[in-house]
This record gives sequence, C-alpha cells and structure tokens, in this order.
Amino acid sequence: MIKTGIIGGSGYTGGELIRILLNHPNAEIDFVFSTTRAGKKITTAHPDLLGTTDIQFTGAVNPDVDVVFLCLGHGNSSKFLQENEFSESTKIIDLSNDFRLKKDAVFEGKQFIYGLPELKKEEIQQAHHIANPGCFATAIQLGLLPLAKANLLGKDVHINAVTGSTGAGVSPSATSHFSWRNNNVSWYKPFTHQHLGEINECLNSLQAETGELMFLPNRGNFTRGILATAYTKFGGTISEAVELFKDFYKDALFTQIADEPIHLKQVVNTNQCHVHLHKHNDTLLVTSAIDNLLKGASGQAVQNMNLMFGFDEKAGLALKAGVF
Repeated sequence: MIKTGIIGGSGYTGGELIRILLNHPNAEIDFVFSTTRAGKKITTAHPDLLGTTDIQFTGAVNPDVDVVFLCLGHGNSSKFLQENEFSESTKIIDLSNDFRLKKDAVFEGKQFIYGLPELKKEEIQQAHHIANPGCFATAIQLGLLPLAKANLLGKDVHINAVTGSTGAGVSPSATSHFSWRNNNVSWYKPFTHQHLGEINECLNSLQAETGELMFLPNRGNFTRGILATAYTKFGGTISEAVELFKDFYKDALFTQIADEPIHLKQVVNTNQCHVHLHKHNDTLLVTSAIDNLLKGASGQAVQNMNLMFGFDEKAGLALKAGVF
C-alpha cells in the first residue's frame, strides 16, 4: 500500500479523490490538508462520505508520503510547492493548470509530464511529477487526437462544449449559484478559453501545423459532465473515420468509440470518455463525453498514479454510470 496526501481536500476534485482513494486496493490516505477546515471531519465538507470514513482535515503535511495530489486553484500549486517541501521520493500530481504548458513544465528543478494517458502513457509510467490535463482539454483532445495523428487537421475545427456547474469549483459565484444556473445556459470565454494552450500543444506534437480551433465553451444547467462536439472537413468515409479512431484507442482502457449517438448520463460518475462519429457530406462531426470531475480531473489523476506506480491502470476506477 502506498501513502497518499491531498492538498485542498474540501473542494469538488478533492472530494472525488477521497472517494476514489478510500476504495483503492493499493493506496491509503495519509492526510487531507485544508487551511480552512483543519481539525474538522472530512464529512463536514463531503457529507456523502458519512459512514465511510472518520478522517479529519489537517493543517500539516507529511513530506514523506509516496504521492501527493495538489487540488488547488490555478496559480496556487506553484506557490504551495515553494512554501512546502516534500521528499525526493514523493511523486506529485497537480490538478491545476500551473505546469501544463511546455514553458511551465519545469519548476524548481521538477519536470512535469502532461498526464493524458491516451497520448503519453509511456512517459507517465516513468514520470515523477504530473500535470493533470484540464477537463475541457481532456474531452476535446480525445475527440481530435486521432485526426491529428493522421495529419487530418489542416482545416479549422469548430468546437462547442457544455460543462456542468461543478466545473466552476465549490466557491459560489454569480454564474454558479442555483437561481442563476437553474434552467439557464450561457457561453463564456468565446474562442479564448485557457485550455486552448494545452490542447494546441498536444495536437501539434502529432501534427506540426493544424487549422485554428474555434472553441465556444458553455455553462450548462446540470452539475456534472462535459459534452463536446467538434466538426471539420474530412475527405474519407465514415467507416474510415471509425477505423482510424478505433485503431488509435485500441489500447486505451477508458476511451470507447460508440456505434450509437452518445449522451452525458452514460459517462457521469465514471472515468470513461465515450466518442461518437457522424459524417454529413464532407464534414466529420466528433462528439465526446466525460465526467469533468473524474476523467476530467480526479479520476484521471488516479489513473496517472496507477501508471506511475505500476498498478493495474483501472485500480480504484471501476465506476459505473447511473443512467436512470
């Protein structure tokens, strides 16, 4: 059993990590750090764990844990690592965007590997520090990577993706409280979302020059999940497209190519990404769906941990959607 630590355990991603790690066959939680809830039970922030654990939040860290997960707001992970030291053997998995881009991947001598298993599995297996991908970035990349690998993203790609309210974090804001979000849909950060940087870097690692990604993110009136649709020009047949995607993901345990149109409920509360392809005249439509808190955050972080420590990649992640 390896010992794990969680920094920032009172938020949504921290809560999901706790839920997964409490049931992981190869890992145990050593501490859950919180500056605002030290000394209080985990269940004060995550009442769904009542009867499952009596762990309390702590205001101190154990620098000798085997792996630490950073579930902090963007910009805060680097600050935390500057103020807190861990042993040389401690592996770090960061869930913020602090180290995802190439220009930020080396921090105080630590080399962070971008943690998208479908693209960088062998590098992750050898890595000591991981920059976990963003939620939108995960959904969109898993819909486009096979096309980039085949050098087929020469034309602009139009992307529309809608995310649940948990994507905005646990702290309330003007666009996340119930009265505003319920029965409401809106776009935000049109064509400028911060995840575009990491998406472009990964696509360009497979195809040197790609068309522009025209990404329009949307806020949905539901809590969990991302449904992304992307369309671009494609000269081949739908059968050729399906074969291309199935070949790319033939060894991917959590990415499935669906024969029928997909919807969010089939992936919510799982670490799965489901992808569907549809062709209209010379346009290929790619739809991908993930749970933003699992495959888009904490589930993928544990998947990366499993790869880093040589565990079964699916360990702790045998989660099934509740469609009805």
